[in-house]
Parts: sequence; C-alpha cells; structure tokens
Amino acid sequence: MPDNAQQTTDRAIPADESPTVTRAGYGPAFSPTHPLALAPVGSPPHSVDGFVAAFLAELNTKQGVALSHSSTNAQYLALAGTVRQYLMARWLETSRKTHEAKAKTVGYLSAEYLLGRQLGNALMASDLNEIAEKGLAQCGIDLTTLRNQEVEPGLGNGGLGRLAACFIDSLATMDVPCIGYGIRYEYGIFRQTFVDGRQVEQPDTWLALGSPWEFPHPDESVQVNFGGYTEKSVDADGREKTTWVPSWNVLGVPYNYMVPGYLNGRVNPLRLWSAQATKAFDLSIFNAGDYAEAVRAQTFAENISKVLYPEDSTPQGKELRLQQQYFFVACSLRDFLDHELEEGFDLHDLPSRIIFQLNDTHPVIAVPELMRILMDERGFDWEEAWEVTHQCFAYTCHTLLPEALEVWSTDLLGRLLPRHLEIIYGINDRFLAEVREAFPGDELRAGRMSIITEYPERGVRMAYLATVAATKVNGVAELHSQLLRDKVLPDFSALWPERFTNVTNGVTPRRFLKMANPKLSDVICDAIGSGWVTDLERLKELETYALDDDFLAAFREAKDWNKRRLTTLLRNRDGIDLPDGHLLDVMVKRLHEYKRQTLKLLHVVSLYEQVLSGKLAPADLTPRTVVFGAKAAPGYRMAKDIIHLINRVARTVNADPCLEGRLKVAFPANYNVTLAEKLIPAADLSEQISLAGMEASGTGNMKFALNGALTIGTDDGANVEIRRLVGDEHFFLFGMSEPEVAALGARGYDPGAYYQGNAAIRAAIDLINSGIFSDGDRGMFESVTMSLTHHDRFMALADFESYVAAQARVEERYADQESWTRSAVLNVARSGYFSSDRSMRDYLRRIWHTQPML
Repeated sequence: MPDNAQQTTDRAIPADESPTVTRAGYGPAFSPTHPLALAPVGSPPHSVDGFVAAFLAELNTKQGVALSHSSTNAQYLALAGTVRQYLMARWLETSRKTHEAKAKTVGYLSAEYLLGRQLGNALMASDLNEIAEKGLAQCGIDLTTLRNQEVEPGLGNGGLGRLAACFIDSLATMDVPCIGYGIRYEYGIFRQTFVDGRQVEQPDTWLALGSPWEFPHPDESVQVNFGGYTEKSVDADGREKTTWVPSWNVLGVPYNYMVPGYLNGRVNPLRLWSAQATKAFDLSIFNAGDYAEAVRAQTFAENISKVLYPEDSTPQGKELRLQQQYFFVACSLRDFLDHELEEGFDLHDLPSRIIFQLNDTHPVIAVPELMRILMDERGFDWEEAWEVTHQCFAYTCHTLLPEALEVWSTDLLGRLLPRHLEIIYGINDRFLAEVREAFPGDELRAGRMSIITEYPERGVRMAYLATVAATKVNGVAELHSQLLRDKVLPDFSALWPERFTNVTNGVTPRRFLKMANPKLSDVICDAIGSGWVTDLERLKELETYALDDDFLAAFREAKDWNKRRLTTLLRNRDGIDLPDGHLLDVMVKRLHEYKRQTLKLLHVVSLYEQVLSGKLAPADLTPRTVVFGAKAAPGYRMAKDIIHLINRVARTVNADPCLEGRLKVAFPANYNVTLAEKLIPAADLSEQISLAGMEASGTGNMKFALNGALTIGTDDGANVEIRRLVGDEHFFLFGMSEPEVAALGARGYDPGAYYQGNAAIRAAIDLINSGIFSDGDRGMFESVTMSLTHHDRFMALADFESYVAAQARVEERYADQESWTRSAVLNVARSGYFSSDRSMRDYLRRIWHTQPML
C-alpha cells in the first residue's frame, strides 16, 4: 500500500462520498433560456417534464439559486427535496390510514440506525430512477454526481444499527405500521482516519452541508426529566401515591425521516430525537458579562444527543450514556401515547395498539418508564400497570458476551432516575417471589436470577429486567438462541421456556442486491424476472442456471465489473490500487478480538514469512488481495493496536518486491454503508471467522453470500444456517465447534503450547516481534503478540492450523474458475432465507402478533 493510503486528510466529508461544495465554473450545460429554466410550480414529478419543473422549483425557491449558478450541493439538496415531495403525500396518506384503521403498530426502539445514503433508496422505492436520470440530463446534470454528494448519517456502530435499518425497510415494504424510534446524534459515530497506521477519530460532521431527508417538529417536543427525589402521599381514596420531583430537564425535539416501502405507497416514519435545553439562554447572566454561563444549560442539554455512545470509561461518560438511553425512550413513549392514540383511549387496551421491540439492552429503561407513566400519571395500580407493560414489550438479545450485557450501578440510577430505581426494586421483589414459589428453598437460584446484582458493585442487570418484562425474548440465529437459553439466561428459560424463541436476522435485498449490485441484479432479472426483490426465496430458481455456460459468463462479468468499480473508488478515495486478477479476500466488521481479525492477519504474515524464508516460491502464491475494514471503539486499546499492526503489515507487504505483487493488503479508512455497497459485491471470499459461540448472528455474512462471495468461516452465528442452506461443498468450514471450544476452555487452554508446537504460528509471531513491520522497534506490537501467546481469550492460535488448511481448499477451488463460479451462483440461489422480509414475518407471527395492512 502506498504511503498516502495510510493517511486520511482532515476533511469535513469523507472522500468516498466525493462531495463538491465549490462551484466548478457556472456551468451545467443548461441554457437559461430553456422553457423550464424559471421553474413554474408545476405538476408532481410523475413525468420527466414534471420532475424537471419540480426540481427547478426546489432549486430556485428552497435553495435560492438559479441552475446556472448552483453548486453540486445545492443541486443535490434540490433533488432530495423533489424526491421528498413525491414521498410526502404517501407519508401523510399512510399516517391517515393507520390512524383510521386503529392498526397495531410496531414501535422499534433502537439506539442505532445505520441508514446509509437515502437518495438512491428513495429513488428506487418510488420508481423514480429513470425519470430523475432523464430529467437531470435535460438540465445537464449527471445523477451519479448528485448521488455521490450525499453524506450518509453515521447513526450506528455496525450490525445492530444496520439491522434496525433493514428491519424498518422491510416493514414498510410489507405494509406493516411501524415507527422507528432513536436518537439524532449530531456527530454520530466518529470518522476514522489513519495517521502512521494508527486510528485517529475525527468528528463525523454529517450535518455540515444540510440534511434534506429530515423534518423537524419542534411543536411536538417532549420534556424529559432527570434527577431530584420522590415524595409519597395518599390520595382522596386512601391509595398511596408517588410523585417524582426532578431537579432538571431537557427537551426532546423530534426529527422525522421517511421510510418508503418498495413500490407499494407506504411510507413509515423514523423518529429521531434531538436534545435541547428547556431554558437555552439566560439574558441576565449574558448582560452581566458571563457569556459562557449564559449558554451553559444549552450546552449541557445538547451533550445528550451529541455523539453515538460516548466513551464510558469515566463516570461522566457512563452517566451521559444512561442519559441518552432514558432520553430517547422517554420521548418515544410519550410521543406514542400523546400523538398516535386518539383522545380518550383507554390505556388498559394499549397492547392492542403497540408492541415496543427492545433492540438490545439500550432501551430497556423504557420498562420502568411505562410503569411510571401508568401508575404515577394515569392512576393505575401496580398489577394493572404491570399487565399492560408486560404485554407491550419484547426483547431481542444481540450478544453472548457477558461484558456486553449492560449493568447500571444503583448509585447512578438512583441519582439520575430515582423513581425508576424504586420501580425496578418493586419489579425485582415481585419477580423473586415468583422464583421462590416455583423453586422453593433454592436461594442460590434466586440470587442468580435477581435483577439486582451485588458484585462487583450493586447494580441493575438490564438484560434480566428485559427478560422479566418482555412477552418474548429472542436470539438472532439458531445457535445464538440456543446458547442464549442454555448459557446466558438458563435460569430464565427453565422458568419460562415458552418465552424464548429465535428469529434469524436478515438483510434487505433492495439495498444490498438490487441497489448495491445493479449488474448482478440485471443478470438475475434476465434469468428469472424481478419478483425476487420482494420475495427473495425466488432466487432458488437460479439453481438451474448453475450449469448454464452463458449465465456463468454473465455472472463472472458482473463480478469483474464490481471489482473494476471498487478499484476506481478506492484509488480516488484512499489512494489504494487493487491489482487485477487477484482473489479478493474481504474481512469487514467491527474490530473486536472475538471476531479474530488477528487470525486473518496471522495468515497473511505466515504467507509472507514463508516467501521470505524460502519455504514458498512467490510463483506458488495464489494472487490474493486481503481487504480489511473496521473501526475500533475509541477506548478499546487492544483493538486499536491491532488496527495499527494491520496497517504496518500492509505497508511492508505491499512494498516488498520479493512477493512479485502476488500478495497485497488494503485497509481503507472509515468503513461505512456507502463503502460496503461497493466492496461486498466485488468480494470473492467472505471472512466470517469468529470463535464458535461468540457471534450472535452476523449480517455481513448474509450480504456477501447474497452477492456471490463464498464464505470461509466457523460454525458460529448465522454461519451455521448459511452452510446448511448453501451446502458444505460451497462453504469453507474450519475450526472448533462451540462444544469443542467449551471443552477446551474447561480443560485449560494454553496458547503458549500452540505457539511452541506449530512452526508456522511461531514463525509468524516471531516475524512480528522482529520489528520488520515496525521500523526495527521490537516492542511496538508486543501488546498484540503477548496477548496471543499468553492469553488468546478467543483461541485464534487453536484454530490457526484448521484455518490454513481451509485456505488451501479456497485456493484449490479458486484455481478452477468454472467450479468457483458455480459455487458462487449457488450461494446466491440459496440465500433467499436471509431476507429481512422473512425475519419480519417471523417477528409478526411469533412475537408481535400483528399483520400487514393489506
């Protein structure tokens, strides 16, 4: 990799979005004397002329510029406004029909929504692509240029947020009433840059040039209270009443986004909340000269929605994260009760109108919040409030890692949300009474199951609270759901076996095949028609084409086209050149040790070492480019050290002539949905190599298989189902099974024995320690190598030999391009199960008990 690929300049907008904020002359090739140049308010954009009229009206009246003097950004904003105008009527009509029908709604509560760019999806969903392209061409504007101007909102961290975006897309496409609720982070997740190979976080200024897809509604703001104390009193009927007396509050301002269904007219809302001060400016303090203090309240309040997941290694960071969680669920519950229900609605019937899906533990504080509203504000007694609350929530657990199951200290909860802590204690007391009745005399079990933990400090186990409150608890892949029942929440599944179920995740085929991979989509449509876009199981019809030479040739050409597109993008975006004719070996996901980017890196280093030592001739290397994409959490030191090592290995390997250009490593910075949409369709090999029993599901694995990449992976998460569906011969399995992992851990895993006993492992780690990747500094990567040889919590060394053997099978298969392509076609043909539409049908049937509005 060239040196300039290791640096990312400090720009407000990422290079892959190729924005243009300056005027390149004054000149789209459009005459000011064109009959539409002055843009009268015309017909809606159902025709090319109507579209041009609406676009120019947006440009003139909303952006305040003539076409001949407009910047690319102004043109993009006008185009977005035109498409938004088209969707607006459908959104309002959807809302009217849903309210009139009194339909049960899905309230999807998620701290993350990794949406990706909106323009392309909106054009596709509304069938405006062709009209927009022709209309803009009349104006001398290239649609692709305006697509590239958009900056995606970084409102998520990875799979969790992308899954939420897929789910709300599917619900709209399936005509299911849904409101997505979340936070409008001003900066979102950080923008990743590399400085000398090290990750450096920069603010993600996704709002800098305007966000045309959102509608602020300050008139529907919600007040959210914090702190203070509670008071007990007795009402006129002699019932004890609790009043929360808060010490401070903020306003939650809703910003609505439209979520269009695919060609069906439904547009559901995504409602994101922004925090503002209730008293933003104190004029008397300002006039006294203390300007900073005058706006302190505003600054303090806005911190709540400033960034995605504040770094929480400090007490202040922990408090801010809890503020975020309560802020958005308090706003969301209040919004539904006050604005989505008709006046006079009996809240005893609330479960007939809403099911709130808790997307992991982040929104679980919504449980005591609904209890508080029903009891303290609406006069329900405890039993009435609990019956309603229990029926209104379902919980999805997305992890198997104990450290990822949130626990909030009772000190923090009591200080920030005193009434909610009281309610949680009440829930726990009644729950433990139920446990003791079911298992009399088993106090150890009661202690294990208590929502309140005493170690290492007194705290609230949010996963336990969610499980107690929810009508259903689900995992997100067959293996994950089984482990959730057997290992994470075994006592709860013994008490309530009927409460646990599985819904395997899925991805939306609209964004991740039709839109992201237009060449392959065309090949598929030419063969079997377009019905697969909303019925992905139709891809099974491609199986008969796996032996069709013409189809295989068209399939390979689509893959080659995607590789050329990616090569151009990475050259312009990062200064990275991808060689022609290489196996494109891709590992893109959040940087975490359990995902085992180190195992992939050890394979690369081992290949390099074998060439250096003469054990392997360069000519015997299968030409391979390994692409990493990953962000590390800002406070996750080991993950950042691994990123640094990957980049240093890339620098050395890419520059070494002894490899004759047959092994390359690329690590483009700031991996996001926009880059994923170009990288995934180009991939040949998908790396899904987490330690068995660690990955909940994975959705990247589904996207790669759907786009014709073969998977090398462990039997972990949804890999199990992918392998079963695509067939063993079309999947490169390696590594220990989950029971074997558990057995090795129980015996006592010694990574040092693998280091001493496997010459390839020892040579690779010794090469890293030699300083060859660190300018002679032997200690630079000691943190990584010492962790591997002395701890290796996720057993990368134990699976290394099996992984290398599987890679040899990869190279053997790849050498036979016809056989490889047949396997790739069958991966696509057998991936229909992994549609988020199917996931939503499972939720509707097993958990939500509602149905589409047909």
